[in-house]
Amino acid sequence: MWYFYILQSTKIPDYFYKGSTNDLHRRFAEHNAGEVSSTKPYRPLRLVYYEGYLNEQSARNREMSVKNSGAAWGALMGRVKKSLIHAL
Repeated sequence: MWYFYILQSTKIPDYFYKGSTNDLHRRFAEHNAGEVSSTKPYRPLRLVYYEGYLNEQSARNREMSVKNSGAAWGALMGRVKKSLIHAL
């Protein structure tokens, strides 16, 4: 199983990181341990969203779609932010 995921900084709540991995638990731990240079300054991070895919290419395609399309990112963030409000 492969995953597309979104992390949010609890230190800077407007910072969101988008990525993909075949081991979500391991990758999340690496981000919070400071092993990922792009997220290190924004720790601690929390997992706010993920999608499961059967193969790597599908997960990577979703990641690139969200990273490169303002419309895809905007629609997804609308749903994510709404769920974060309801989680409080």
